[in-house]
Amino acid sequence: MDQSDFSSILEELERSRDNTTHFSEAWSQGRSAFGGLAAAFAVTAMRKLVSTDIPMRALMVSFIAPLPPGKVQVKAKIQRQGRNVTQLVGEVYSDDQICLQAMGVFGIDRPGLEVPAASAEPPPRDQGVNFTRYAKRQPAFLGYFDGYWTSPGMPFSGHAARDLSLWVKHQVELPQFPVEKLVAIADIPPPVILSHFDKPPVPSSSLTWALEFVQTPDKINSEWFHLQFITEAAANGYTQQSGKIFDEAGQLCALTRQCMVYFDSPRP
Repeated sequence: MDQSDFSSILEELERSRDNTTHFSEAWSQGRSAFGGLAAAFAVTAMRKLVSTDIPMRALMVSFIAPLPPGKVQVKAKIQRQGRNVTQLVGEVYSDDQICLQAMGVFGIDRPGLEVPAASAEPPPRDQGVNFTRYAKRQPAFLGYFDGYWTSPGMPFSGHAARDLSLWVKHQVELPQFPVEKLVAIADIPPPVILSHFDKPPVPSSSLTWALEFVQTPDKINSEWFHLQFITEAAANGYTQQSGKIFDEAGQLCALTRQCMVYFDSPRP
């Protein structure tokens, strides 16, 4: 097994008594780790404090500082444990500097009113552009995923799109990490506004991220996911975007929203 793959990195963290693990430069984008991996560190550490039969319902993340490759330590604690809901904090450190702080919400199933989630009819994967055909304009960590861009708004396409859609799956199976699997998938899309540019680099990164699970990850059997994202606004170096994550059958799995920063302006 590749010791730098997603599963191996999380397995090291899960086994560790002091919540440490390591990741390589291959998982970096610019100066920091891929945000989906960094957030997964916090999720794994929080899960270790909660009964396995209590699923995660929501995740809120603040990206505080770049997380460089190498050794990582995660600190987690329970903030409040109620009858139905448990709330925790997870913090990711590098060399004793905090790089990420997350709030995780876990809750048991309860009977109540049911309103069916929206569904979609994702386009066929073979109609999209394979990640490998667009590799020169993508971060290296996408090499750990299979995927297809299914809308014109690909990063650095010069298309000036407001929306972006794609198919994504992990190249490794992750039966023991259903939450982390979906967390990483949900953070794959870059800032949608990068489609307004015709060539890299345009430095950009997430500031905050909220992820809500419509289906609990442990009940999602799909390997492929279709992601639909939209730019809500962009101005003054900040952009807001939201997205929906669907399974292969078109059932809604999660909702996501991010505030991001970018450090350039569209070229004429």
